[in-house]
Amino acid sequence: MRSFSDLAPQPLWNYFSEILKVPRPSKKEERMIAWLLEFAASHGLEAKRDDAGNVLISKPAVPGREKAPVVVLQTHMDMVCEKNSDTAFDFDKDPIEGVIGREWVSANGTTLGADDGIGIAAQLAVLTSAEIRHGALECLITVDEETGLTGANALQPGFLTGRILLNLDSEDEGEIFIGCAGGIDTLAVFRYSEESVPDGHLALKLKVSGLTGGHSGDDIHKGLGNANKILSRFLWQARAKQGISLAEFDGGNLRNAIAREAHAVITLPANLKSQLTADFEAYADLVKFEFEKTEPALSLTWESIPPPRSVIDSPTLHNLLNALTACPHGVLEWSTRMPGMVETSTNLASVKFPGNGKIVVTTSQRSEIDSRKAMAAAMVESVFELAGATVTHSDGYPGWAPNPESDILKISVDSYRRLFNTEPIVRSIHAGLECGLFLEKYPDLDMISIGPTIKGAHSPGERINIETTEKFWKHLVDILEKVE
Repeated sequence: MRSFSDLAPQPLWNYFSEILKVPRPSKKEERMIAWLLEFAASHGLEAKRDDAGNVLISKPAVPGREKAPVVVLQTHMDMVCEKNSDTAFDFDKDPIEGVIGREWVSANGTTLGADDGIGIAAQLAVLTSAEIRHGALECLITVDEETGLTGANALQPGFLTGRILLNLDSEDEGEIFIGCAGGIDTLAVFRYSEESVPDGHLALKLKVSGLTGGHSGDDIHKGLGNANKILSRFLWQARAKQGISLAEFDGGNLRNAIAREAHAVITLPANLKSQLTADFEAYADLVKFEFEKTEPALSLTWESIPPPRSVIDSPTLHNLLNALTACPHGVLEWSTRMPGMVETSTNLASVKFPGNGKIVVTTSQRSEIDSRKAMAAAMVESVFELAGATVTHSDGYPGWAPNPESDILKISVDSYRRLFNTEPIVRSIHAGLECGLFLEKYPDLDMISIGPTIKGAHSPGERINIETTEKFWKHLVDILEKVE
């Protein structure tokens, strides 16, 4: 088996292998913060952290480059923690197991954390390089990008001195990003009362699995299946036909990931079991046909289980299934300004029964245009309010408006063209980056975002392309050397 020491460029890949050993779930980045500060101290680099936990490591210009403007390299230290249901793994303490193939590096049944561990590895490789002819550098590594953008929100004016920022958190090599979507979360809470399971009723567990999942922004247009939508669609039908009751619905996990798995525990009269299971198997064939091109591993299964202690009341079940069926998911609008780019979308992220008579449905909306983002959130709010749920919204985060006249963009485009003899794609990304929040604190920042090719981010299928990582590194180094 190949090891990270076999990959180029070194030492970027070796730093990445070390990062995989450090647990760094969102909101639990203490060990990563300590590891970064220790790294800086061991290499004689100035470092500081703010009250939120953001870390800034600085390196002076190399001789002869003192007059070059300060460049900020920016990444985030947390990672999305998703695993397959049959994978035993504790993200709070276990190291990620990297699996190195011929073209890709992935993980063993979990997210890899290349988003944005590979960006951090690039920062560390630049900081320790004695060969790159760069000006003064500031490497900013923020906390909690994935679940709340807490670090970017908390960043204070004066923490940075640079006015050029290279965000190293995009996932398509050969593309230079100059804008991103803003986002907001919409949460709906249903209240229910418990009812006893009638005599003569049995219980079944219905499960949807095998979906690809992925990033709720960058992958939302790819026609991928959403386990919550697939399962609720059948439950809506089964309630009308077999009069099922519902004891549990658990689907999806993260607000910024497309739901890969979902299961429900239902009860129904014993004499209707064969009818329902036949319907479920027919439905499975139908859905597999619908998704045969995008979700070849889709699986729908059922099993008999002991009856639960109780089920939710019938009116709440009616409202919940109507709302989940009506709730939009996917692309809402395509951009008229940048053809081929998603402008507005929504993600039915998770459905949870946390107890205490509550059902919590989490959704997220994105748009490059703030008014369209608000419209999408209002659309989802209306669906759930009509169904009797209590709806709240997060504070949200702003988008990053493109600046086609950016000086650092011109440098990066010229660099890519010269290095690889091809024209890079310049565009906005539908995923949320921290750049919009940085502009609120530092309105004079000149920014771009670059990165290697990463597929399946936010899912256990996450993988990073080896060849494009080397191209990303060469591009980054050349940009740093050309900034004047």
